[in-house]
Amino acid sequence: MKAGGAGRADAPPPPADARRRVLLIEDDRDIAEAIAYQLDKAGLQVRRAFTGEEGLEASRRGVDLVLLDLNLPSMDGLEVCRMIRRQAATAHVPIIIVSARSDEVDRVLGLEMGADDYMVKPFSLKELAARCRAALRRSETASGPAAAYVDDNFEVEFDAYLVRYRGQEVRLTPKEFELFRYMVERPGRVVTRERVLEHVWGYDTDIETRSIDAHIRRLRMKLGPARDHVETIVGLGYRFVPNPHPPSS
Repeated sequence: MKAGGAGRADAPPPPADARRRVLLIEDDRDIAEAIAYQLDKAGLQVRRAFTGEEGLEASRRGVDLVLLDLNLPSMDGLEVCRMIRRQAATAHVPIIIVSARSDEVDRVLGLEMGADDYMVKPFSLKELAARCRAALRRSETASGPAAAYVDDNFEVEFDAYLVRYRGQEVRLTPKEFELFRYMVERPGRVVTRERVLEHVWGYDTDIETRSIDAHIRRLRMKLGPARDHVETIVGLGYRFVPNPHPPSS
């Protein structure tokens, strides 16, 4: 990989909860390390997976962009690309293929399987970071405000203030719904108490950030069997997890 030419000192990355999440599926650990380092400098949060199966599992926990190698052990990258496109939670997530396969047929197959871009190794790491940022901007512009959130477990209709979990309606107060919606619109991302307070209650409120914990507890109680989809991250805030890990025995 080429690091690119020298330039101005890089600005410090934004706080972790504000950074866009990139899933890097790459079996070569040295290449993965170099890519992750460059993207971290560019202000992106990188999660790594070294097999197709690991990548698919990681994608279900919330991601904004996928970088995908094709030469993966046990599962070809083209199949991984196809399966990411079939998952409701990742159907519209941008995918950039990064591969040593340079034949035209591989490029065409990758794009036909649903990839948004294709880069041939070796490439400039700074160019890769720029393409990642461009893909994220296009995704934000194209998606606009969504009318609903749907995955394998939940249906959340924003305008109707309606939540269904596995087909069963979950009755929430308007404020509980707004709190849940704010997290659902950012699956897998940590949202701080301050952000929740600002976006759900607004600036002109007497509520204290710590009291949001009580609202989260009531929300989880009403979610019942779905309570594990809402996590409290000690010292940081909260997050909605589309596919939480089962509790350890």
